[in-house]
Amino acid sequence: MTTSDGPGAAFASPVDLSGPGIRLREWTDEDLPAMVELFDEPQVDRWTPLRSPFTLEAARAYLAKGREGRAAGLRIHLAITGDDGGPRGEVLLFRASAEDPDAELGYVIGARHRRQGLATRAVRLITGYAYDALATSRVLLRIAPGNEASAAVARAAGFRLTDDEPVVRDRGDDTVTLLTWCHRRDPV
Repeated sequence: MTTSDGPGAAFASPVDLSGPGIRLREWTDEDLPAMVELFDEPQVDRWTPLRSPFTLEAARAYLAKGREGRAAGLRIHLAITGDDGGPRGEVLLFRASAEDPDAELGYVIGARHRRQGLATRAVRLITGYAYDALATSRVLLRIAPGNEASAAVARAAGFRLTDDEPVVRDRGDDTVTLLTWCHRRDPV
């Protein structure tokens, strides 16, 4: 695992994490068609900020925005791949500022790759990275009520639903209310 130097540190380069049957790696320009296939899907549109239609142009803009956030030390988007290296989804890690002690995660699994445990394994890997490389105090997931699949991933990855006030986020054409799930590192 690649790491950096404590709180407020930028993301190390490159980030490439692996675990049993999974690899998290940075997106490349060659992955753009795969992004379209994975993200232009009704469930992705329903539960994430990614809107449909998600075209090749949208993929280029999304990748560029992710790279800008990475350069600023605020976010990193990683392709979730298997042994063949082909993208099956995405996990992202972001912070409000470089000094923020918390990190937040998001993820998407392509329709034909769901129900294989990829999301849980990816969330576990990136949560460990957040603690080790960014020295975060806690890692958060924001999940819409009714998104039972994501709630199951959160529980399986060791997150707990909090009593925090729901967060309302703008999705461009509407808003979404999200519940906060929290993971805290076990004391050593």
